[in-house]
Amino acid sequence: MSRPSHEPYLHRRSHRRLAIVLLALGAVVGAGIVGYHLLKRPADVHNQQAIERFDPPPKPPPPKKVTKRQTVNWPIFGLDPARTRYLPVEGVRPPFKLIWHYSERPLLEFPPIYVHGRLYAINNNGLAFSLDANTGKVLWERTVGRLNASSPAYSKHRLYIVNLVPGHVLKLDADTGKVLWKRSLPGRAESSPLVLDNTIYFGCEDGRLYALSTRNGNVRWSTQLGGPVKSAPAYRHGILYVGDYGGYMNAVNAKTGKLKWQSGSLGPGFGGSGEFYSTPAVAYGRVYAGNNDGRVYSYDISDGTLAWSFSTGGYVYSGPTVASTHNTPPTVYIGSFDGHIYALKAKNGEPRWERSAGGQVVGSLSAVGNIVYVAEFTNGSTNGYSMRTGKKVFHYKTGTYTPVISDGRRIYLTGYSSINALEPVRLWRRAKAAARAARGGAATPGAAATQGAAARQARRHGRQAQRSARHRGRAAARQHQRHARGAARQHRRHARGSARHQRRAARQHHRAARHQQR
Repeated sequence: MSRPSHEPYLHRRSHRRLAIVLLALGAVVGAGIVGYHLLKRPADVHNQQAIERFDPPPKPPPPKKVTKRQTVNWPIFGLDPARTRYLPVEGVRPPFKLIWHYSERPLLEFPPIYVHGRLYAINNNGLAFSLDANTGKVLWERTVGRLNASSPAYSKHRLYIVNLVPGHVLKLDADTGKVLWKRSLPGRAESSPLVLDNTIYFGCEDGRLYALSTRNGNVRWSTQLGGPVKSAPAYRHGILYVGDYGGYMNAVNAKTGKLKWQSGSLGPGFGGSGEFYSTPAVAYGRVYAGNNDGRVYSYDISDGTLAWSFSTGGYVYSGPTVASTHNTPPTVYIGSFDGHIYALKAKNGEPRWERSAGGQVVGSLSAVGNIVYVAEFTNGSTNGYSMRTGKKVFHYKTGTYTPVISDGRRIYLTGYSSINALEPVRLWRRAKAAARAARGGAATPGAAATQGAAARQARRHGRQAQRSARHRGRAAARQHQRHARGAARQHRRHARGSARHQRRAARQHHRAARHQQR
């Protein structure tokens, strides 16, 4: 998460001080919002001509169903080069089971990335590290700087990292953490890098967007933009999109560094001058980003025309999550310092729903399956909401800046200084059953499958035997009831016959007595 100019930099010994400053700032902002809206704030934009140029997506493919042995990589901040932050997978939903917990004292301001069973992250004190995603075990650690506020990027068994202090860019061996090269920068950098075609792209506080060779770190090109660059660049069809602190959204040719277009924001707002602190997302022929003037912006990617803007009640540091599903239209999900998350129609910016996040939203959202996740700064928790309805379906007791990433099987939730591996309870139970079966003698996957089939067949036979036993029991009970009813009828017949015999005997005795009297 990039850091606005009016917000104090988060030093390793001033984390709590920053929290107090941000909370106080939020109170001041909240008090001044109404008056500012009425007196100063420019109106939002809805450019109907640009709105009609919206590029509708094809019908979304069915979500990926990921097996236990198959996972999906999340190799950069924002998941993909377009930074959409949406992973369409099936079955990764609450309730979750905590599998492992990693915690260190330094702040984790940015989320890890995931590649081939490993997590890679950098804490605020400049310590890069790798974890075994299955167990949470630390595989290696490497100090790469004194202050960091970005996620690494992975490409071809290599990690690429930019630092705030000292300002430099590094290439590491992803397996060992060994530094392969390091290049100094003319300013600090907190722009999470992007790697494409053997080139690493990132922004710098000197106001330039850089392209470096991944082989040796040599500069391929650099382009001066309108102000310091703190957000990460997004990429689509040969063009890089990035905002700057001059209040401009920029489109830059990825091969040449030539500026294609540059469009301004509406600022000022909330004491800011329209700085772009939010990392943009590109989809549907548009580039979307939040701004420190409290708005969300949508630009046409062809010429930078502002299609629409949407005002929130606070700074929008959050980067947008952009997605469409089988039951939701193309939507921009984004959080604001006003403590809300917004689901906006990607075409025209109209709200689909708005929900309280429970506290100020400072970092970007992310979506996995049909749930969008948000970390709220005020109370330090993470919440999940249905992308269709906005219904709250998940809550976890930790979280501050950024919420979750996923490998398609688990989610990895980032707390203030922790990483938490959470697995759907259903998958966890299935894994436990498989482990028990393996301990029972299945030495190979084939044997395990055979054993599982045999177990299922045994269960079927058991159920059939139970049904047969119940059937026999019911038949025997019916037969016993028939015998009992027959015996009862026979007893009643005998009783009636005995009674008749007794009555006849009594009548005969009575007649004999009268005859003797005569």
